[in-house]
Amino acid sequence: MFNVKLSIFSGTRILEQKIDEMHDKVMESSLFFKEAFNIYMREKRSTNYRRSSKKIKNLESEADTLRRDIESQLYIQNLIPDLRADVLQMVENLDKVINEFDEVAHKFYIERPVIPPEFKEKFHILVDQVCECAENMSICSRAFFRDFATVRDYSRKVYFLEHESDKTWAALKQDIFDSDLELAHKIQLSGLIGEVADIADRAEDCIDAVLIFTIKRDI
Repeated sequence: MFNVKLSIFSGTRILEQKIDEMHDKVMESSLFFKEAFNIYMREKRSTNYRRSSKKIKNLESEADTLRRDIESQLYIQNLIPDLRADVLQMVENLDKVINEFDEVAHKFYIERPVIPPEFKEKFHILVDQVCECAENMSICSRAFFRDFATVRDYSRKVYFLEHESDKTWAALKQDIFDSDLELAHKIQLSGLIGEVADIADRAEDCIDAVLIFTIKRDI
């Protein structure tokens, strides 16, 4: 199982390019999210942060357009009909991860949380784990279309990173509620770290689907 190396895109080069672009958008969203978070930790809601978070918003908009284009191609041109439903779900899942990056970045801009110095290290660790999880999800999803042999390897990385992000999220949440911060501040920070961790959960959901689709193709 998972030992096939074969592209499903025979004769559908334009569709292949669009799905590749969708995976690229996930990778770029992850990188820009990390960039935006690092800026926020240094400067809070600055012009630089707004500029960086705007990059994610633009990617989210471009991804929505790509998703609609892919859906249109699959139906109007009747491409890869045996896999159409699976491919559509995968593309929608990729789009949801990008949406999560955009929503969390915007939430930081709107809520302007004050992150005490003693929590910054774990915040950074959580963001790094979540971003790496999303990036490996993108690689794994891309492999579904070309190289089954690597699907399992990258899916394991996603599951591992999601589990590690859960542990970091739980430890950080406990630290926050054990602190002397005001209750409202604790609730705000807890909610935000939960939304950051949810990005990894979304990536894990995507991989659950990829593995099911891979098994279906391998039968």
